[in-house]
Amino acid sequence: MFGLKNRQAANPPTAPQGTVVPAANALLCSEVVFDRRNRIAGHLLRMRRADFAAQAPAPLQTAHDQQLLALLTNEEQPEHGGLFFLPLSSASLSLPTVDQLAGRKIMLLLQLADAACSQELLPRIEQLQEQGLQIGLYRQPRHAAFGELVAASDCGALDIAAHPPETIRDFSAAYRAIEKTRPNALFAANIDHLDELQLCRQWHFDYFHGRFAELPPLPDSERSGADPHKMQLLHLLRLVQSDADTSEIAVALKHDPLLAFRILRYLNSPALGLSGRIDSMEQALMLLGRQRLFRWLSVLLFSVREPQFGDWLLVESALTRGRLMELLGRESHPDIASDTLFLAGIFSCLDRLLRRPLAEILADMPLPELVAEALLHGRGTLAALLRTAIAGDSFDLLRLESAARDAGLSPHSVNRAFLAATAWASEVTEHWE
Repeated sequence: MFGLKNRQAANPPTAPQGTVVPAANALLCSEVVFDRRNRIAGHLLRMRRADFAAQAPAPLQTAHDQQLLALLTNEEQPEHGGLFFLPLSSASLSLPTVDQLAGRKIMLLLQLADAACSQELLPRIEQLQEQGLQIGLYRQPRHAAFGELVAASDCGALDIAAHPPETIRDFSAAYRAIEKTRPNALFAANIDHLDELQLCRQWHFDYFHGRFAELPPLPDSERSGADPHKMQLLHLLRLVQSDADTSEIAVALKHDPLLAFRILRYLNSPALGLSGRIDSMEQALMLLGRQRLFRWLSVLLFSVREPQFGDWLLVESALTRGRLMELLGRESHPDIASDTLFLAGIFSCLDRLLRRPLAEILADMPLPELVAEALLHGRGTLAALLRTAIAGDSFDLLRLESAARDAGLSPHSVNRAFLAATAWASEVTEHWE
């Protein structure tokens, strides 16, 4: 899908037997993977089609593997802050594009093909490990090659939704007991509920993937009031975007020294790649300019102290939408400033962040008219592009395909931009507290 995040449609249709569909029309799916600190460890990437079930037929799966590998190896991508987890058929290890992943922060999660042979796969796995790739292996105890290959893997993977609790316990104990020269890690896939997450944590799993992070947040009545730092940031954003004097902005910051500290620390983080150090807001305004500073203050608005899973997903959505708008807009709207495109994407998540209607939040925020029209009314120059970025959070693949067509975007263009946006968002949040 075009940036499908963390979920799939219930009971997706299966392909009629014998149907042949070009794999090039498949869409990139990026799903967040958490670590034991409840932070984002990386992203699980795979290709999906709206007219096929999650488990595609073997020939189509191999074709999807080829498309994913081509996407990762043929494009110049920014450094990814975490791991890319790639579920692949073991039959795809013979593809030459696998070797082009050498040196990347990537873990291949292998599903053994029916004809997989340990004598052929073991040397290939060791070769890829020498190239710096990590190799994970899904639990397949009835496969003749599994016993020998699991000892050579870096990570044992288990589909949590498909196994009872005792299997989760036994697999963890057995995998950790294997005498290996390489570190052992455990990957829990398809965790649907928080009690399953707790069980996986109890049994020493290291990576956690699934719908558990999407569970509804606490009602507003059970959460604390609006974050004062965010409200102060909104006030600061209004001042920066308006004609307020630099001295007035500096005075506003004096009311919240902690916020000033966090802003300056963020502006000096490696993720921004600025050539010189910024020591004051006056200097930030002078070096960055108001519009550029407004962009980065907007990003900081989504930073969360002691975040929960849902908070991280919101951060992911906002940053990825903003970067996706910027990247796709370079092709479709080259006359529009990249910062304007970025702000349209990231501000589309403000209502979820602040738990207030978007129109109310933006009522006194000076924004370009084309941004306000797209955000508040779904019309204007940026409307189709914004619908595509927002559809990246949807589980409805047909809607994603439709939104991209309306924006005049090809699957290849959106897949390429979404991969780059995912990597960029991960790099930015890696430097947050």
